Amino acid sequence: MLNDNLLFEEQALAEIPQEIPVLSVTELSYALKRHVEGQFNKVRVQGEVSGLKRHTSGHYYFALKDQDSVLDGVCWRGTSLGINLEEGLEIIAQGRLTTYPGRSKYQIVVESAKAAGQGALLKLLMERKAKLEAEGLFAHKKPLPQFPKHIGIITSPTGAVIKDILHRISDRYPCRVTIWPVLVQGPGAAEQIATAIDDFNNLNPDMRPDVLIVARGGGSLEDLWAFNEEIVVRSAANSRIPLVSAVGHETDTTLIDFASDLRAPTPTAAAELVTPVLSQLLYTLQLFEERIGSLIKRQLQNHFTHLTGLNRGLPDPILLLENASLRLDDWSDRFALSRISIINNKLNLLDNLSLRLKHPEQILQQATSCFEQLSQTLSNLYERFFEKLEQNLGLLNLCLEQNSYQRVLDRGFCWIASGTAIINSAKALRENQNHPITLHFSDDQVKIQPKVLEE
Repeated sequence: MLNDNLLFEEQALAEIPQEIPVLSVTELSYALKRHVEGQFNKVRVQGEVSGLKRHTSGHYYFALKDQDSVLDGVCWRGTSLGINLEEGLEIIAQGRLTTYPGRSKYQIVVESAKAAGQGALLKLLMERKAKLEAEGLFAHKKPLPQFPKHIGIITSPTGAVIKDILHRISDRYPCRVTIWPVLVQGPGAAEQIATAIDDFNNLNPDMRPDVLIVARGGGSLEDLWAFNEEIVVRSAANSRIPLVSAVGHETDTTLIDFASDLRAPTPTAAAELVTPVLSQLLYTLQLFEERIGSLIKRQLQNHFTHLTGLNRGLPDPILLLENASLRLDDWSDRFALSRISIINNKLNLLDNLSLRLKHPEQILQQATSCFEQLSQTLSNLYERFFEKLEQNLGLLNLCLEQNSYQRVLDRGFCWIASGTAIINSAKALRENQNHPITLHFSDDQVKIQPKVLEE
């Protein structure tokens, strides 16, 4: 049995090709890395973005998946993709395959990407619109100023859009215009547009525009995608300055159109919506001036006719003054006579009152006599009162003497005390037989030491 095993092992060793070298794990891993990167230096892969994460370093890590397989992907910081990566977005990614020997993994390094057809973008657009609408970003609309003094424009500084807007404003209503140049397509465009809206709102009130226009020419859904980004929509909805969106042609619709206060079908139409026509205003003002002049003239004529009629109905002022002067003289004479008459009446009344008055000496004598009478009466009442009190006091004293205990002592009685206690029974005497007692007589008191003899 042992011989059979040895024979089998010798045959197996003989079958191994001796020309295959032995490689370390690292050597094999880097050989695979060179092969994969050389063979798949430039590939295009279509798949759905899944597990999108942004590292603190700025790199994006995600996976591209279809129904059966998953491919890890990475996008280094600073790479210009052309679109913003979104969870669940189906894209066509272009890049190169590479391996990571430390974990036996391979992945695609994405260098550019685009949405896999408008269907995926439209789906993402509808989902984002529903989300932002549920948050209430499309509900509040601010009115545009009728006569703006300062207009802010956010658009690309090159191209026909800004020229058309400026030309239309200068023709209709020349005013101050501030242009904020931004990218309107590609990476970084959404951030620049949102920053421009926020910075316009953060200006000092004397520098802040009265209305904003966000404009761009027409293009495909991918070209206009920057105006569908959340950061742009939220900045437009939070703008305190009334905002007009003029993105694309009349048939183009972006999410900023719903968040803005007014949507213009074209950039030129936006300039017309935010500005009145100065010539029409001047003509209207001229018509108003003529109508107001005619109205004032007609009112003045009516007032003059009314005053003329009132003047005919008024009496002559001179006659009114003469009558008033006559009444004044008459009242002056009557007042002088009435004053003398009133004074005489008051003097007569004073004389009558003086006759009715008594002389002070007579009044004083009468009061003195009355006082003396009252004093005598009061003195008599006091004497009788005190005499009665004296009689009552004598009677009470007599009763007190008759009922005094001293009278009882004078008849041969005495009262016994032990300290402050009175001995008024045999029991009390027995209780105090060990203490000296005092016998109180009518003329003196005697202290003795009692001794009770019992039968």
